Amino acid sequence: MTTSVGSVFGAVLDPVNRHNPYPLYTSLRRTPVGREPDGTWLVTTFREISALLHDPRISSAVDPDREPVGLAPSFLRTDPPQHDRLRRLATRQFGPPHRPTFVADLQQSFEGIVDRLIADLPASTADLVDQFAYPLPVLVICELLGVPLADEPRFKAWIDHALAAAENPRDTPAFRELGDYLGDLVDADPEPGLLRSLAHDDGPDGRMTRDELVGTALLLLIAGHETTVNLIANASLVLLREPRWIERLLDDPSFAIPLVEEVLRWDPPVQFLPWRTALDDIPIGGTTIPRGATVTLLLAAGNRDAAHVSDPDRFDPDRRPVQHLGFGDGIHYCFGAPMARLEAQVALRALAPVLARARLLEDPPEYRPSPVLRGPRHLRVALQ
Repeated sequence: MTTSVGSVFGAVLDPVNRHNPYPLYTSLRRTPVGREPDGTWLVTTFREISALLHDPRISSAVDPDREPVGLAPSFLRTDPPQHDRLRRLATRQFGPPHRPTFVADLQQSFEGIVDRLIADLPASTADLVDQFAYPLPVLVICELLGVPLADEPRFKAWIDHALAAAENPRDTPAFRELGDYLGDLVDADPEPGLLRSLAHDDGPDGRMTRDELVGTALLLLIAGHETTVNLIANASLVLLREPRWIERLLDDPSFAIPLVEEVLRWDPPVQFLPWRTALDDIPIGGTTIPRGATVTLLLAAGNRDAAHVSDPDRFDPDRRPVQHLGFGDGIHYCFGAPMARLEAQVALRALAPVLARARLLEDPPEYRPSPVLRGPRHLRVALQ
């Protein structure tokens, strides 16, 4: 991802602004659809982003040169009809109508994992990312896929390295090693879990191939892990900065539901979607995106569009309704959104008593380098 030095979007990409890119998004929204000096088109307002997320003239297929060597693309990086078939196959084992209670049935397992992580937190100081938000999705996904518990440390190390190179995965060994591991797991008939269910599903679309299974599993790992880490960390940070919401959560555990939705609007873990391609000339926002152009959809900017939501820079979990782009929209709407919501709600309910006696040691905290999947790298707190 490149852009010209000195542009506003260039400042968004600059790590020095990672702690608060939102004033820059405000500036970018003055031009709802605009062209960067390097030729990339930026879309920054809610209505226009939503329209393009539903527009078949915008392709999500990524240049093969950006894909990890030897691995098939996941359905996130494909267009119909390939996308539709793979997504239908995955959805059959992930939720309704084939398994309507699949996500809800995970709650007890989530609660057990969360309780163990909280019990293991140090007594005086803790890093709520390293010791809670980061390991939680790894443990969840291992259990979900049917990865043997003994392999979890090795599995986590691969995920760590793969996430560090997620925006440029072409020659990253971790992707190939993780793909080989998952392929071997499929060949060996994995333990009961989502991977086995996907491998043995004989639905109307037939079975996934081995490569498709590996690609789908990698999608669940890479996309689902980092976004959930950042969602929980971003929510924890705003709660630590505004303790009145912690009190609400302690008094009413159901408050976790609107709280998570407002975090997804106000400080989403996925800030923008790069590398889309216009398949035709697209008139939009008073201009025309030309065929073949690279398009970036700035979800976080659209979420704070004053034309869409009143007082958009104010964090308010009581606002209704909350319509946001935190999980995207259209055919690529986040496949794991129901699970991510539940995981974050369970995590924040259990974490609330810890947050109530915690004090931030660094504000702003250090952020991860990625401008796309944005969240604190560490969230160090003193516990009283």
